[in-house]
Amino acid sequence: MDAADRSVRIAAARAGFLSTGTVQLGSVPDVVVASWRRSHDAGVTSESFGARYHEDIDTSSRLVRCAQPILSRLTEETADLPLSIALTDSKARVLRRIDTSRTIGLRLDKVSLAPGFDYAEGHVGTNGVGTVFESGQPVFVVGPEHFHEQLQPFACAGAPIRDPLSGRVEGVLDISCLSESSSPLMHSLVRSAAQDIERVLLQDRSHRQQALFEAFMRADARSKTAIIAMDGNLVMSNSLAQSLLNMAEYRAIQEHASFLVAHHSRATDEIELPTGKVVRMRATQVAPGDTAGVIIEIAVRAGAPTVVPQPADVAETSTGVPTPPSRAASLSLMLAAKTFGSSGQSAAWKRACADIGRALAEHRSLLVLGETGTGKFTLIAEIYHRVNPGGRSMLIDAVDISRDSWGDAEHAMEQTKTPTLYLVRDIEALSTDGAERLNEFLIALADTERPAYIAATLSDATIDSELPFRDLLVHFQQAVTVPALRHRTEDLAFLVPRVLAKLSSQQRHLTPAAMRVVMRYSWPRNIRQLEEALRSALGKRPVGDIEPDDLPGYCHTSARRQLSGLESIERDAIVKALHDSDGNRAQAAQALGIARSSLYRKLRSFGIETI
Repeated sequence: MDAADRSVRIAAARAGFLSTGTVQLGSVPDVVVASWRRSHDAGVTSESFGARYHEDIDTSSRLVRCAQPILSRLTEETADLPLSIALTDSKARVLRRIDTSRTIGLRLDKVSLAPGFDYAEGHVGTNGVGTVFESGQPVFVVGPEHFHEQLQPFACAGAPIRDPLSGRVEGVLDISCLSESSSPLMHSLVRSAAQDIERVLLQDRSHRQQALFEAFMRADARSKTAIIAMDGNLVMSNSLAQSLLNMAEYRAIQEHASFLVAHHSRATDEIELPTGKVVRMRATQVAPGDTAGVIIEIAVRAGAPTVVPQPADVAETSTGVPTPPSRAASLSLMLAAKTFGSSGQSAAWKRACADIGRALAEHRSLLVLGETGTGKFTLIAEIYHRVNPGGRSMLIDAVDISRDSWGDAEHAMEQTKTPTLYLVRDIEALSTDGAERLNEFLIALADTERPAYIAATLSDATIDSELPFRDLLVHFQQAVTVPALRHRTEDLAFLVPRVLAKLSSQQRHLTPAAMRVVMRYSWPRNIRQLEEALRSALGKRPVGDIEPDDLPGYCHTSARRQLSGLESIERDAIVKALHDSDGNRAQAAQALGIARSSLYRKLRSFGIETI
């Protein structure tokens, strides 16, 4: 069958599917039929195009750097062909596009196959990017095989780019051209180029680990302190570190170092470990800007008290001289330690509590940063009411601030003599008018003699943006970062009982196996997601101890990429099948109606390790 006849047959099958939801067996490739069904179930229509634009793509990522020589070579080899080469990240967002023809580039611009746009199958239907992620294999989609009408003029060949060590899909390489210019050789070409990128990723990983080893050896040679080097799952330590630290202390130090270098390429801090040991640590990125490879130098402080560090221990001026604590600040730290001991004992968490308490006690305007869901707002309010038992607090959502808002807040400021905290939530959501209005209020607040306190929360993902809130940063005297839950996993033992008590009037517990599942998961949406997971588990098991299979399916994975809605459903079905078969993968595959090889591939893709 020639290409024209095949195109007519596929177009007829697609029209039949759109009208009846069925496809005649064998008339269309299985991978295309499965994609059509996923696209339909995800709510994609054949007329309304839904590629979404994202500003936060990383065009200087490790993947882009490693892919660049392959992209350059591929561009030279195909210079005489009218096609476009695109590289995406692990969320199907286009990072780079190189056109060998201005015509194909203009045509692709009209369908938003351009840097920043999301080509996930759940948004734009069957295509050479999103369908690769959904199927987990290379695909070649030509003309009417595309679900959406606007993509039908094109032929797209896409192949996954996997990390050679973890197996995780880091991105997709896609070659697109007009359908009449397509050739089956595109499929082979894109697969070969994707494999070449994977080889460069492997070499880069080896170079990174070699650089880490060399940095570790240099640090160990020049220093007489305990040394730890880490890069993902690779951890090295010298004999002094092994003799000084147990496994719980190792983990606490590694988590706190990850937290520190997430914000600075080099940082020094003093922390109390879970065992009460106080250590001074210096964390340094092996390659600035890359938080994976880190060297940690550790010194145990002799005779250190096993209490929350006082301001004299933790606050330093620019000259390095400790700042004497005020009586109020010391009191606030003791209150913070007493109040939030049930919420965590990690060094980063206790430091955040202490710094917030000190800022409020010293009447300093406070900006609290952190990822969404880390509990910034609740933490500020609770510590404030401990520091000022008779005070009150007024919540102001930044998204609601406009030129005409805030009469109640200004009236309260003018009338009350009661200490009042004005807490502005999510200032990154301020509009331009809202920022101007808040600026006026903060100026008035600074001039008043009333006992007013000011604090605001900010997502640290937006700190480098040019959003309107940046003009307001001059009003704040101190910034504190609340750590993400993945940087304080040791605190889950304290957090889980507290969340369960909040969600249930009965005394509920997790079994040891369920707690291990909770401890392994990375909680990308932080405490908010933990609450959602435990609420779901309580719904499945209204009485008795919570078992592993009561927890949502995502808790059983270690996948770092954001799963689509359909992937989440598929992942949960796999987890349930494995539970029902007591972990027997052959039985689980049979129950799911898929081959064992497909199940193994999906387990790797979703990060499902043990059940």
